[in-house]
Parts: sequence; structure tokens; C-alpha cells
Amino acid sequence: MPFQKVQPEKLSHAVQRQIELLILRGVLRPGERLPSERELSEKLGVSRPSLREAIAELQDRGLLTSRAGAGIFVAEVLGSAFAPALIRLFADHEEAVFDYISFRRDMEGLAAERAAHLASDTDLQVVNTIFGKMEAVHSKRNPADEARLDAEFHMAIIEASHNVVMLHMMRSMFDLLREGVFYNRQVMFKQRTTRSALLDQHRAINDALQARDPQAARAAIEAHMNYIEQSLVNQQAADRHERIARQRLEHEQARS
Repeated sequence: MPFQKVQPEKLSHAVQRQIELLILRGVLRPGERLPSERELSEKLGVSRPSLREAIAELQDRGLLTSRAGAGIFVAEVLGSAFAPALIRLFADHEEAVFDYISFRRDMEGLAAERAAHLASDTDLQVVNTIFGKMEAVHSKRNPADEARLDAEFHMAIIEASHNVVMLHMMRSMFDLLREGVFYNRQVMFKQRTTRSALLDQHRAINDALQARDPQAARAAIEAHMNYIEQSLVNQQAADRHERIARQRLEHEQARS
């Protein structure tokens, strides 16, 4: 017969699985500090020895890390998605920028389409709340805040698509963007027309999601990424023209 005796699960294993799932689903984020041992044992309803055993196992597996005097943190596991040599290669060759935009257009278009189908009402409330913050900071003209909320808006859509592989892959991609590996996102917020256009594009994305219209959500994402692509092309051309103009000026000044 195929039956086997049911073995009672150790409390530490149950704790371990719960923390694993929170990391897998993106609820616990890389670098996030866990509650204190006392608080966490109370929340989980387990003894401190059981909790310590679970934490030690997760540390051995590289999912958690301890910092002396600071506590237990979710490991920065996303950094391992790209080797340092590959990151440097991305940064040194501008064609990687446009491949990155193309990749985002495809993946985020799919995520928006899925989110329109699969997101819970709470998921969509998160997206809408972040967009409300984007509207609120628009008049303050703070590129850093706008760039941060831009990333949070897009990640909220990916989270709402409920695909954990896509979630972690795209978080890794956004980490590289945040570090300026592909392009400096803050540059895109400096001009008034660009800032207003970007806000309108995010509004269109949010409206389509709130209406649960998969085709409109995907189309809005694709239009947004097309705009970013063209803006970067224009910026590169402007930078190139400025370099040439400076060469001409230096040459002309040397002749006088």
C-alpha cells in the first residue's frame, strides 16, 4: 500500500517554511530587518529555541543574515542574479540600455495584463495609492522622490501579477536601474514636459488596471516604455551634439 505514517512536523520547520514563503512571495524584502526574537516568537506562537533553530537553518541556506548589534535581516540575495563582470559590461555598452527597455516592455506588459486579470482589490488599491503619491509629489519637483515612486509603482504592478519568478527577476532588474547601471532615471524628470508626460502615462496605466482592462493595461505600459526609449535616444543625441559643439568652440577659441 502507498500509505506512510504521518510524521508530526517540528515547530522550527513550520517557522522556517513560513519565513521562506514570505521571502518567496516578496512580502519580506532583501535587506529588511526581522522583528526582535521576543516579538517574532510571540507573533509565531513558538518558543525561542524553536525560532532560533529555524533562523539558523535559514542563515545556513543564505536567506537570512545577522549583523552584530543590529539583528537578523533578509539576505541581499538579488545581487547574485548578475555577476559583477556582467554588470560592468552592461554599464559600458549603451546597447544594453535598449535591450533592457525592450525586456521591460515585454515583461511589464505581461505583468500588467496578468494584474488586470489576477490582482485582488487590495493589490489594485496599493497601485492606486502609490499613484496618488506620485501626483502629490509632482508639484514639488523632487527628482529623487519621483524616481523612487516610479519604481515602486512598477514593482507594485509586478507584485499584483502574482508570479514569484517574475517578481524576483524584476526586482533584480530594478536594483540595477536604481544603481544607475542602465541609465540615470532622474534625468528624465528634469524637464517640465517630460515630467508631465510621464505622470499622464502612469495615470493611463493605473486607470486601465483599476478598470481591469488587460489589453488597455498592456498597451499603456508599452506606450510608456516606448516614450522612455525615445527620450533616451533624444538625450543621447543632445549629449553628442553638445560634445561636438564644445569641440568647435575650443577649436575656435584656440585660433583667436
